[in-house]
Amino acid sequence: MGLEGTTSARAYAEALRNTDATGAVQRDRHAALLGTPLLVVGVALAAINLRPAVTSMAAVLGEVRADLGASVLWASLLTAVPTLCFGLAAVAAPAVGRRFGMARAVGLSMAVLTVGLLLRVLDGSWVVLGGTLVATAGIAIGNVLIPVVVKESFPGQVGRVTGIYTAALAAGGGIGAALTPPLEQLFGGWRAAVAAWAVLSLAALLLWGRAARHEPAAATVSGAPPAGRSLLRSPLAWAVTGFFGLQALFAYVTMGWLAELLVSEGITRTTAGLMLAAINLIGIPISLIVPRIALARRSQSGWITGMGSIGLLGVIGLILAPTAAPWFWALLLGIGMGVFPLGLGVIALRTRTAADTASLSAMAQGIGYLLASVGPFLFGVLHGATGSWTISLWLLVGVLVLELVLGWIIGRPRYV
Repeated sequence: MGLEGTTSARAYAEALRNTDATGAVQRDRHAALLGTPLLVVGVALAAINLRPAVTSMAAVLGEVRADLGASVLWASLLTAVPTLCFGLAAVAAPAVGRRFGMARAVGLSMAVLTVGLLLRVLDGSWVVLGGTLVATAGIAIGNVLIPVVVKESFPGQVGRVTGIYTAALAAGGGIGAALTPPLEQLFGGWRAAVAAWAVLSLAALLLWGRAARHEPAAATVSGAPPAGRSLLRSPLAWAVTGFFGLQALFAYVTMGWLAELLVSEGITRTTAGLMLAAINLIGIPISLIVPRIALARRSQSGWITGMGSIGLLGVIGLILAPTAAPWFWALLLGIGMGVFPLGLGVIALRTRTAADTASLSAMAQGIGYLLASVGPFLFGVLHGATGSWTISLWLLVGVLVLELVLGWIIGRPRYV
């Protein structure tokens, strides 16, 4: 989510400030947070927590299913929950920010995440599903609001702080996948290993409580910026939305099911977790380097389709010879997932005003993530129905081909 701070955060911030029915703005708890070094640490620690709830469970999904006696349908629902929450959050999170202010809203997201991580290990399959829903609801709020904090509190350092945020986000996904299998062996079961990540989110909550301080209240301002126009009739807006949803679908199918696929092919649980970690960690250099180059060009079509094609080769490798070069396939998949920050950057490049950026961002993330939630569910259901991963992987090939087509379209220099 790193580049969201440079694409739609400003528009979200304006929406959060300008919500009074009379047009007046109260700048007390809605004032920007003080951009201190401690706040940078708070942003990074919060960002680290935005992926382990997903990747930690994926790394031990087989053991969870076996212990609970859960079906493939249940596992499919479990892997679909995060993207479903993320889509709903694109609409709901700004309202949370308006109600509580940024300091409290982000703190609330960490608190909800902590509760969900603990709740989901207390009982059977439906408690696990419900707790994951709670945890990812907390993540979803942070996904949207933390980049707003970066934009508001560090206006002259957006690139640097966004880079820190992006790196922490990718690192969190990586360590969640890599460390959970060893923790399972250390603690003697998946429940303690999965619950252990609540310690990290609790630490983020406590640090955030000290780091997040609003600036002194500013003078009341009248009026509000013009509302963004509806983009539902714009073919380009729908292309951006489709691309965003398909790349998210690919990413969350990979994070949710790759470890299980590799284990079923004879790779150890620990090694599969390390491969999933590597896929996430590849995103650190990609997010820091590629967008700066690609987004400065007139067209991004070549970069988007090039990286997407590399991901497509990784999926085909898994179909034809999954154990021949699994680390290489993982590398290709990680590069393919690197189109995510480019998708966020394109949202800003294809709009002329902040209001339109907000509208396109809400449309792309809201509808896009809801579309993406179908992917992990359908991927698992097809595997359960056929007893093989082949059909599910070929479905993913079709998704990536369509993503390439839409990526070429949205990369061309036009406006919604």
